[in-house]
Amino acid sequence: MTRQAPGPITPLARPARLRPGSRVAVVAPSGPVPADRLEEGLAVLRDWGLEPVVGPHVRSAHPELDYLAGTDADRAADLRAAWCDPSVEAVLCARGGFGAHRMVDLVDWAAVRAAGPKAFVGYSDITVLHEAFALRAGFATLHGPMVATETFLKDAPTREHLRATLFEPETVRTLGLASAGALVPGRAGGVLYGGCVSQLAADTGTPGGRSHAGGGLLVIEDTGEEPYRLDGILTRLLRSGALAGVAGVACGSWQECGPYDKIRAVLADRLGPLGIPVVEELGFGHGATALTIPLGLPAVLDAPADGGRCTLTVEVPALL
Repeated sequence: MTRQAPGPITPLARPARLRPGSRVAVVAPSGPVPADRLEEGLAVLRDWGLEPVVGPHVRSAHPELDYLAGTDADRAADLRAAWCDPSVEAVLCARGGFGAHRMVDLVDWAAVRAAGPKAFVGYSDITVLHEAFALRAGFATLHGPMVATETFLKDAPTREHLRATLFEPETVRTLGLASAGALVPGRAGGVLYGGCVSQLAADTGTPGGRSHAGGGLLVIEDTGEEPYRLDGILTRLLRSGALAGVAGVACGSWQECGPYDKIRAVLADRLGPLGIPVVEELGFGHGATALTIPLGLPAVLDAPADGGRCTLTVEVPALL
């Protein structure tokens, strides 16, 4: 796999929006999916007027490694089959967990690219697939809640924001909960990329991995990473050059990562010296009320120094 050539991050191809009756595939690229949560999530999709179809191995389990939803080859095959099925208009992940890094190189990315863009939704471990769709296929994707996760099932604002993004994307171009604040004030424009920061660090230096961030607006969040581990993750990204040229950073939730004042201190120490705008607690990730963030599209990050509302505004609707 050829590494990404130097140059600025540029906007990616957008998929078409969904409509009542759209057929959507649900896949499990990472961990095993609880059956009751899957059924509850499918019911929500049907309530939206969608026709969900479940990948052949979504209900599978790896014969020996119980943290994986089936074998790497099976999970990769499900993703390829869903993407290359012309009747499927979107591919939604059932959950994250662990396993996307194991199967990403088994996906036939040439076939995916030839099939064209579709709405793709997920977060957490799915970050490696967001990066692959961007760098190997050239497609914009959605960092958003997954079908069989508690946030999607229990938090109505989270569900509604994803629904609006999929059906009425022009109505949700300005993002940011009331919790958002300016860690480092300023204003910057660029192309959105990112996701779960530990997964971004794990992807650094791999075949097809991102080698720089020129012209990019980075969005990051995580779960279960203590402050010293988050320090190490950000330090790896900085030392590797993966953040070279980044224009601004929007931070989401840091669920179960320790006291927020300590997380905030790490973010300020590692990101502050970059001299770019940094917004904290924008409202996406593993925490409650998770906004859907379009990746691969031009946006403006606004962090007013006077304490005004901090926002991330996508310059075009996430879907056509």
